[in-house]
Amino acid sequence: MTSPASYSLRRRLLWFVMAAILLAAVVQAVTAYRGALQQADALFDDHLQQMAQSMRNRVPLGSPLVDGDAADGFDLFVQIWGPDGTQLFRSTRSALPPRAVLGFSDVEANGNHYRVYTLQTALQTVQIAQDLSARTARARALALTAVLPFALLTPLLMLAVWWVITRSLAPLERTRREVARRTASDFSPLADRGLPDEVRPLVDELNLLFGRVRSAFDAQKNFVADAAHELRSPLTALKLQAQALRRPDADPVAREAGIARLNQGIDRAIRLVEQLLLLAREEAGRGQAQAASLPLDLQDVVKLAIADVLPAARHKHIDLGLPGNRAIEPVQIHGQAEALRMLLRNLLDNAVKYTPASGQVDVSLEVRHGHPVLTIEDSGPGIAAEDRERVFDRFFRASDVALEAGSGLGLSIVKVIADRHGATLALDRSTRLGGLKVEVHFAVEPVPAI
Repeated sequence: MTSPASYSLRRRLLWFVMAAILLAAVVQAVTAYRGALQQADALFDDHLQQMAQSMRNRVPLGSPLVDGDAADGFDLFVQIWGPDGTQLFRSTRSALPPRAVLGFSDVEANGNHYRVYTLQTALQTVQIAQDLSARTARARALALTAVLPFALLTPLLMLAVWWVITRSLAPLERTRREVARRTASDFSPLADRGLPDEVRPLVDELNLLFGRVRSAFDAQKNFVADAAHELRSPLTALKLQAQALRRPDADPVAREAGIARLNQGIDRAIRLVEQLLLLAREEAGRGQAQAASLPLDLQDVVKLAIADVLPAARHKHIDLGLPGNRAIEPVQIHGQAEALRMLLRNLLDNAVKYTPASGQVDVSLEVRHGHPVLTIEDSGPGIAAEDRERVFDRFFRASDVALEAGSGLGLSIVKVIADRHGATLALDRSTRLGGLKVEVHFAVEPVPAI
C-alpha cells in the first residue's frame, strides 16, 4: 500500500490564503467597478438634467457653454424649439434628429449613439444630448480610479500574509533543525520556548518519548554493565572447577563433590542470568502507559504466587498461607497480572529462603482507606533498620543474609514492578512473627468487584 503524498504546511497555507485574498480582491474590484460605472451614469444623467433646467427659460445664443463642438468638456449637444416647433438653437455639428421623446432616451444618429434628455415648457422645448462613447470612456476612467486601490493594496496584503505565515512557522523550522543536529545518544528535551499552543503539545509528547527511549537505553547499558560485572566471577569459578575435575589423580569422592559444586555454580549462574534478563525487561518497560494495563483481581494473583512458592516452603516445613486461616477478599485493580505475580513471587521466595525450617510466612490482602494493601510477614531474621533503604539497590545484600546464596536482584525487580504500577513498598519488623514485614501499597483506587 502506497503511503500518502507528503506536503508542505507552509506552502499549503500560503496557497490557500493567497488564493482567498486574490479572489476577495477580484470580487471587490469588480463590485467597485460596476458600482462606479452606475454612479458615473447617474452623475452624467443628473448633469444633463441640470443643463436642461438651466436653459428652460432662455435661449443660449452664442453661449460658450452650449455652442461649438462640446460643452464643458462633456461632448454635449443642445437643440431648442419654440412653442410652434420653430428651432431656436442648434449646436454646431449636431446630428440629432429634429424631435425626441420627453425625458431620457438613447438615440442613434449617423452611426453614433447619444444619451438624450428632453424638457418641454410652455415657452420652449430643450434637448440636451451627450455622446455615449465619450460618456462611457469617462465613466470607465472613473471606475478604474475606484479600482486602483485594490490593485495596489492586494500585493501588499499578500506580502504581509507571507511574512506573517513565515514568521509563525519559524518555531517549527527551528525545532526541525534542532532535531536534525542531534546525535543518536542525545535524548535531552527539546526547547519549548516561543512555540505556539498548537505545536507545544507535540513537542511535550516528543520530550516524553525521548525520556522513555533514554530510560530504555539506560536499562540496556546497565544490563550490559551488570551482566559483565556479575558474570565474570561465577564463570571464572566454573572454569576453575571444570579444570580441577580434569586432573587424573583426583579422588573419586572429591571428584563427585567437585561435580556437585560445579552443578550448583551452573544453577546459580543460570539463576543470575534469568534475573538479569528479567530486571532488564522490567526496567525497559518502566513508564509504559497505564492504558496497557487490564482489570485484574489481586486475589487470583496472590493464589498463583503462593502456588509457585509452595513446593519450596513444604521442603523446609514452612507454614505458608493466610494468617488465622482468613480468606482473601476479592480486590480488583488495573495492572499487569504476570508482572504483579512476579513481584509477589519474589517477595515470597525471599521470605521462604531466609525463614528457618519449620517457620511461618503469612500473606494478607486488605483495603485501607480505599487503597489495596498487600502484606507479607515471616519469622526469619528480618532486615536491620539501617539496611532497609538499600536493599532495593542492585546486588546489595544485607549483612544479616549475606551468607545465603543469592544475587541481590530480587528486591530490585520488585521495586521496578511496583514503580510501574504506582505502588510503594514499606519494610518493617513484624510484631506478630518477629521477622520482616513487607507492605505493598497500591496508589490506584480498587475497581469495585462485579
